[in-house]
Formats: sequence, C-alpha cells, structure tokens
Amino acid sequence: MITGDASYIKKINRSLIIKEIVNKGMISRADLAKEVDLTRATISVQVADLLDDGLVIETHLEHNAVGRKPIMLSLNAEAGYALGIDLDHQQITYTLTNLLGTIIAHENIALHTNNYDEIVVILAENINRYAIQYDDARYGIVGVCVAVHGLVGNDEIVHFVPQFGWNDVQLKRDLEKLINLSLHIENNANLSAFAERIFTHHDTENLLTATFYSGIGLGMIMNNKFVRGHDGFAGEIGHMIIVPDGNECACGNHGCWERYASDLIIIDRLAKVKGVSSVTYDQVAQWIADDDEQVMIILQQFIRYVSIGLNNMINIYNPEVIVIDSELLHLYPDATNAIHNNLHSKISHCRELSISIIGRKSCVLGACALAIQVFLDVSVLNLPYEATNY
Repeated sequence: MITGDASYIKKINRSLIIKEIVNKGMISRADLAKEVDLTRATISVQVADLLDDGLVIETHLEHNAVGRKPIMLSLNAEAGYALGIDLDHQQITYTLTNLLGTIIAHENIALHTNNYDEIVVILAENINRYAIQYDDARYGIVGVCVAVHGLVGNDEIVHFVPQFGWNDVQLKRDLEKLINLSLHIENNANLSAFAERIFTHHDTENLLTATFYSGIGLGMIMNNKFVRGHDGFAGEIGHMIIVPDGNECACGNHGCWERYASDLIIIDRLAKVKGVSSVTYDQVAQWIADDDEQVMIILQQFIRYVSIGLNNMINIYNPEVIVIDSELLHLYPDATNAIHNNLHSKISHCRELSISIIGRKSCVLGACALAIQVFLDVSVLNLPYEATNY
C-alpha cells in the first residue's frame, strides 16, 4: 500500500482537482467530487484554497428551475501567462498564452546572427520585456519554454544545433543568470507533438508528430510522456536512410529522408525546375490549381517519399495517432488519401493519420502548454484549441 504524509496527499488531490476543472471547463463541486472520487469535505477544503490562491473562479449559472443557482468552478485563465519561444534560424517567435492556452500576444523577430552569446542576450531582453509587461497578473509569467531546432539532452543541455553551428551549449544555465522565471529547454519536434496531444488529440496517450519544414523532426508521446531515448536524442527521424548511397546530407550520411521529403528540399527543386531563385507557397498553390505537369510530378514524388518514411515509422513504433505537419501537404489535394494509397503493408497499423490543423504554431503552443502543465503540476493536460490568424 502506498502511504504518504498529509501534505503529499493534499498535493496529489489538488493536482487531480485542477486537472478535472481544466478538462471540464466548468464543473460544480458535487460533480467534481464524483469525477475525482474524493469526499465533498475534501473538495470544499481544496476549492477554498484554490479560490484563495486565485487559480479558480466561481460562476453562478442562470437557470429557470426552482432553487439555488448552481455554482460552477473554472480555472482563472488570466491568473498568469506562459511564454513559448521558437528559436529558429533567422527568426525568433514569441507567443504568450493565458493558462488555458489562448494566445494573448505573438510576434516574430528577425534574427541576424548565429553568435551564441548575442542570441542569449536577445532572448533574455525579450523575456524580461514580457515579464515586466505582464507583471500585474496574480502570477505574472508562470514559465518560459524555449524550443530548439537541434539535439537537447535529458539534462536540457543543447548538444547540437546545425543551423547555428552550436555544440554543447548551456542555454538554460546562461539564460537563468539573466532572467528570474521558471525556464525549460526542449526540442522543437517534441513540443509540436506535445501541442497536438494537448490541444487536438485528447483521446490518445500515444502520438507521433513529424514536422517537414526545413528538415524532418519527430516528436514522440507515449503513455502521455515524451520518448527521449537514453541521452535525449531520440526522434532524429529525418536522418533515417531511405535511399542507399543517395543525396549527401549535412549529418554525414547519404540518402537521408529529409533530403527527399522536407518542404525546403521540394521548394528548392521547384525553384530549379522553374528557373527562379526562390519559390513561395502561394506560387506552389497556384501551380497546383493550374495542374502544372512539372510541379505535380515533383509533388507526387514528394508524397511517395513521405509515405516511405511514414511506413517505417508505423512499423517501428505502432503509434495510435500520427500527425504530419507540412505546408506543402496542406496545399496538395487530398494529401492524406494520397499517402494512404502508398501505405501497402499488411502488418503495420495506425488508428489515425492526419495533417496538423495547428501547423507552424504547434511548436510555440507546445512550449506554452509545457510551461502551463509544470505550473499547474498536473499529470495530463487537455486544453481547447482556438484557431487564430497568427
């Protein structure tokens, strides 16, 4: 039998109550007691503490029945804010959400340097700017999470960022010297997977998210936890070899998946075929609408290579859900069915394969969600997704 002191049990009960309030959106004390299987007396004491702490608010529902108006409990979403940061090549994205994951502020700031020390200062200055701006909330900014497009160890040390040329940098330690907030460093693909689980796939505990933008990254959620590998480097699926002795990759191998199926590679191929220096997604959309033969051949090859990699992922991991995040796949007509038509294995299985509805925002929203989950101290978090124009 598991035993613990009163403070530990109280902490567990508080976590269960907060998780259920967030999951339900609004819930009465009586229904809350039933859902978490605690006595009404325990619920009353815990809710009183949460009200005093400003984390929960009461709402009197209007109704026509005789008797007292029901009092509903909900999370005080404006009690604090989470700051998610996507540290990408040539751009840093800052997104601020309330405690229910609703976007409050969002900005993209151009990055004109790869120098580590300079970027640390830029990050710290902007984090502190947000901290001052939202200091009037009960808890201010409850946490900051920085998404890194590279290898992040279980110790949160950034071991390798190819686009910046960084090796074994202590980003967490160096930022914490300049800010006074809870800080987390995580791989961008992991955070994209986290966002997909938290905001759109509430009914699964096992989910893979593959992102196809500048490279191919894999975020893995199994039993509602990140799958990181021994050192935290798991998920470098873009460097799975799908064409032996194929195109050279920056990792040192030849024939890596991301050399055939990332948005960046396909955009470059389209530019060469069209004899132009650059291509936009709007141009690709127009070529698809025009049924341009050259473009459609390249995109069909893209779909084929995407399918080869996904088939390997399904066979290796047997996930419940796979979410793929690619702007080109959003543009390609009926992309999901086109991929399914290339998955012929009789032994592999995946309940759902879908294209992300969150898209590029998944990374920063996942960063915000991680900061919220740590602050609320809940084991599982389900938040509503609200599409925005950001």
